[in-house]
Amino acid sequence: MSTTAKPSPWLELLITLVIPSLILMKLSGPEDLGAVNALLLALAFPLGWGGRDFLLNRKFNLLAILGLVSILLTGGIGLLQLDTRWLAIKEAAIPGLIGLAVAISAYTRYPLVRVLLFSPLIMNVERIQESLLQRNTHDVFERRLKSATLMLSGSFFFSSVMNYLLATWIVTSPTGTTAFNEELGRLTLLSYPMIALPSMLIMMAVLYYLVRSIRLLAGLQLAEALKHH
Repeated sequence: MSTTAKPSPWLELLITLVIPSLILMKLSGPEDLGAVNALLLALAFPLGWGGRDFLLNRKFNLLAILGLVSILLTGGIGLLQLDTRWLAIKEAAIPGLIGLAVAISAYTRYPLVRVLLFSPLIMNVERIQESLLQRNTHDVFERRLKSATLMLSGSFFFSSVMNYLLATWIVTSPTGTTAFNEELGRLTLLSYPMIALPSMLIMMAVLYYLVRSIRLLAGLQLAEALKHH
């Protein structure tokens, strides 16, 4: 049996999002685990899952590292009982920094869309490039890749703003209290449908823009552009 089999995304969501949120909301009272112990237990689930993933795959993932840093910062803010505005700043900073890195990549030889979407693992890049050269539209397509990368960075900037607004709206109690933990749990649960889903829609729009550009500039339908056609 392979130890590197990819786990169910539902299991990953349960361990990294749902269980920590429920612990924070239901077990933070003084008659239960208490605010500090509940926060430590909630942080243990995503931290443990991230460590397990690294041990199995033996490679670093930038987004996974940023996620772990985010978790540690959240725990530090709670345990050190810092002002709640630092939580809002932290929530905005992580996607904001990713968005900035993506935007900068648009002005390099390897815009992130080329790595993520216009990749030999997904697209028949050689065939697409040949069609672009034949039609003399290669330069136009390169500009489209740059635009798509900037659109992708926009999804992270959107998440950054929404994270900040959501954190300042939901988390208002002093850190280190039961109420803070409960609010942190609600923030974690609400951030998925209110931030992740709209960001996913923006990603789908970027993919549609790329596929449409391939059709218009290379004259290839999606089935022809995909790898293994």
